[in-house]
Amino acid sequence: MNERLDKQMDFIREIDKEKFITRMTKLTDGKRRENDAEHAWHMAIMTILLSEYANEKIDVLRTVTMLLIHDLVEIDAGDTYAYDEEGKKTQEAREKKAADRIYNLLPADQAKKLYDIWLEFEAKETPEAKFARAMDNLQPMMLTASTGGFDWKDRGVRAEQVMKRNEITPEGSKTLWDYAYDNFLKPNIENGNLQ
Repeated sequence: MNERLDKQMDFIREIDKEKFITRMTKLTDGKRRENDAEHAWHMAIMTILLSEYANEKIDVLRTVTMLLIHDLVEIDAGDTYAYDEEGKKTQEAREKKAADRIYNLLPADQAKKLYDIWLEFEAKETPEAKFARAMDNLQPMMLTASTGGFDWKDRGVRAEQVMKRNEITPEGSKTLWDYAYDNFLKPNIENGNLQ
């Protein structure tokens, strides 16, 4: 029992490092960038509140779990900005290596469970993974739009890049994608923040 608990506590201490992974997305006040832990928490709450808009019935707890654990790999791999084409070339390999190390800090049964949930998120095939991906795309879009969309303009992000990234978003929730397009993207296209 103590060995199992020791492993669980080692993992819990290790994942505290997620709080130090800074993302490119600013918080709604525009004063600082969010960290991975804040991002995960925000998407978990979004899933609890917005799951009624999933295209298919989802297991909300599994989806929340997926969102809480999927970016733990960034402790080792770092955050790859959504529009960083160079970083994306090595992202999969970096994250796989990180997943192998981080999830395997846990006892074998829990390591397998979390690793399998992470793989499910990456595969984007189940209703839960599709909805989780929708949350993972909508949350930073919402924050960027909330801060005036200036980060898109400052980084030269084009509307076609945002649309490409969100090709899978309607697979999780057509309703939420339509809302995001009308309220987050379209106004920023019209005001020139997205070309």
